[in-house]
Amino acid sequence: MIQQTKMAGAALLITFVTVLAGCSKPAAVLPKDSGSPLGVRLMSGSEYTETVANLFGQDIADAVPAPLPPMHRTGGLLASGAAGAGITADGVARIADASAAIASKVVDEQHREFLIQCKPAAVDAADGACAEQFLAQTARLWFRRPAAPALIASLVEQANTTATRVHDFYAGLGTALSAMLVSPRALYIIDGAEPDPARPGRKRLDAYSLAARLSFFLWGSAPDDMLLTAAEKGELATAKGRTAVVDTMLRSPRLQQGMRAFFDDMLSLNDFDSLSKDPLVYPAETGATLADAREQTLRVLIDQLVVKRADYRDLFTTRDTFMSLNLAPVYGVPAADGWTPYTFPADSPRVGILTQVSFLAAHAHPARSSVTRRGKALRELFLCQIVPAPPPNVDFSKLDNPDPNLRTARERLGAHSTHHSCAGCHKITDPIGLALEHFDGAGQFRATENGATIDTSGFLDGTKYPTAEGLAKAVHDHPALPGCLVNRVYAYGTGGPLSISADKPILRYFTDRFAGAGYRLPALLKDIALSDAFLDVRSQTGSRSK
Repeated sequence: MIQQTKMAGAALLITFVTVLAGCSKPAAVLPKDSGSPLGVRLMSGSEYTETVANLFGQDIADAVPAPLPPMHRTGGLLASGAAGAGITADGVARIADASAAIASKVVDEQHREFLIQCKPAAVDAADGACAEQFLAQTARLWFRRPAAPALIASLVEQANTTATRVHDFYAGLGTALSAMLVSPRALYIIDGAEPDPARPGRKRLDAYSLAARLSFFLWGSAPDDMLLTAAEKGELATAKGRTAVVDTMLRSPRLQQGMRAFFDDMLSLNDFDSLSKDPLVYPAETGATLADAREQTLRVLIDQLVVKRADYRDLFTTRDTFMSLNLAPVYGVPAADGWTPYTFPADSPRVGILTQVSFLAAHAHPARSSVTRRGKALRELFLCQIVPAPPPNVDFSKLDNPDPNLRTARERLGAHSTHHSCAGCHKITDPIGLALEHFDGAGQFRATENGATIDTSGFLDGTKYPTAEGLAKAVHDHPALPGCLVNRVYAYGTGGPLSISADKPILRYFTDRFAGAGYRLPALLKDIALSDAFLDVRSQTGSRSK
């Protein structure tokens, strides 16, 4: 009964997303109460690292790993899970250590000359004026708004006290900077609201909260001086000012880094940090190979969607990619040193993101492929459809210790169709995964398995196909595909998770707009960033569910 309830819930969600994505008539306006509730979320590890890099340099960010705790994936995103993340006592200690390490590097002889604009009157004594200048400038960027004078005064006093005691201006400054970096005011992204003068009774994000939301959304980092200055001058309070700022952000090279962070999250590519393959079974699949597989997918995503502004759906049918020396042996193609563009020939079995090593290897076992994992991943990552977990009493012996007469995965998976508690879910995963069985657990092509010819025919929600190329076309044309991306992008930008009841009309609106713009990602980003849904604060009655 529990399993049937789970499957029924999954079916309802699948229906909701499919219907949402299939709407073709553009909505005229957003719903009246179209904002998002005020939120508090912990900065992610990638956001922390990128912010440190922008403030103090990439070398310092690379030298000090992000000390923030791992997030729980919620609604398909780690970013949404950040809304419920906290910091333990051990986590506080790690943050303190990282803050001290960063501060020490900022004030050392190698970095101080270009990171600290002022020069103290004497390096062996306190200098309150120089300390105040540096700390106020840094605090504005670190806290994403000007710091209160009392806070700056307290930090300057700390810097002066330490400098006087140890006869070292920079040691004192480092102590104060370390105290600033450990502050929860920066580590937590806290939305603030203000009355909307154009609509009495309604509230909107205050200028600094909007600047932060825009920056973390599009650039994956805290706002820079340009954004904070726009907030200070009131430019973000007008439609014309917001449009100018968003257009500038979309033209910036930093958009590529921001979208890398988004897709790294959406596609669970962070799992590659712990992914490994059995070296006896797949000797070519080294740690360097897997790292390049992740990078290959990110490069393709950015090239197709940000640089070329291609149709999002074409990610599943394009034969254009990038190749490295580490990946070339797995794909069986030549490659030059470094990353080079590569296009698979028309008769190649490689087509689209589903046949990249990143997807195939991540959703497989260490020593063999997995039809079910690949089918489940496709539905959950790209169609926003939840596939229930297997019941606790499943007997995996027929797969783990298969009958030697059952040579292919298709033959072995026949066992699931006879187990009533498994059959329902496997009907929506296995026909998809079987289309990818020409690729082993490392993502390498194979025509046979155990000497038997592999049958890759299958179907996706009524569309039949003979090969992975047919599956790619079926996904390209699936009505839920665009709506799923809209769901993820909107949740990522507004600090989700989403509420089906409250956010459904908003998602429908953006999905219609996305279709009207030819499924171009930059157009979707701009639509969301400039919308009332992104700016407005929703009333409590329309709050999101956690």
